[in-house]
Amino acid sequence: MTETISIRLDIDTKKRLDALAQRSKRSRSFLAAETITQYVEAEERQVGEIRAGLSDLDEGRSVSHERASKWLKSWGKSPEDRAPR
Repeated sequence: MTETISIRLDIDTKKRLDALAQRSKRSRSFLAAETITQYVEAEERQVGEIRAGLSDLDEGRSVSHERASKWLKSWGKSPEDRAPR
């Protein structure tokens, strides 16, 4: 099931969308819907990861800047430090 929404685009973006739709043999609506779907999925993942990180902090699960920095500075050196936990 789908619904129709309206959006406003600046003229340049609409022209570019029209050209892309023509070149890809897809409708503007298809391209816009695909793009919005991908954007929403990416944002949902990012917000979920941020919430998980904040939850870890609330539960005291964190690595200090100093420990992380020491580990990063060891990259490419032998022996390389183990990742802090």
